[in-house]
Amino acid sequence: MATIELLTDENATPEACAVFDDIRATRQTDYVNNFWRAMANDPATMTACWDRLKQVMGPGSLDPLMKEMIYIAVSVANGCEYCVHSHTASAAAKGMSAEMHAELLAVIGLAAQTNALATAMQVPVDDRFKS
Repeated sequence: MATIELLTDENATPEACAVFDDIRATRQTDYVNNFWRAMANDPATMTACWDRLKQVMGPGSLDPLMKEMIYIAVSVANGCEYCVHSHTASAAAKGMSAEMHAELLAVIGLAAQTNALATAMQVPVDDRFKS
């Protein structure tokens, strides 16, 4: 259960509704997900977050599927159930296969293990790895 109201098009501010409309246009859908409906309670932050998302997740050196898979990994590390689910769905829509997802989860699990071990042992970073 959300800690704040998930605003609808009927009870959101005009500024928030403008972001809803841009989400629909950008994603070519009529659906606005719950994250944005929660964000609509603070239209200024919502607008800034949406603008940043379009910039970072838009065209660049990394392909869209790779960006979604990175988003999944960071969301797992941060324990964000919502983002794990939404970006797994987005990655699947961009072509992530079940095999790719399984391999991604294996990499996430391995990184979590080796990160914890290196941190626990306080292993000094090799000079050759420092930039």
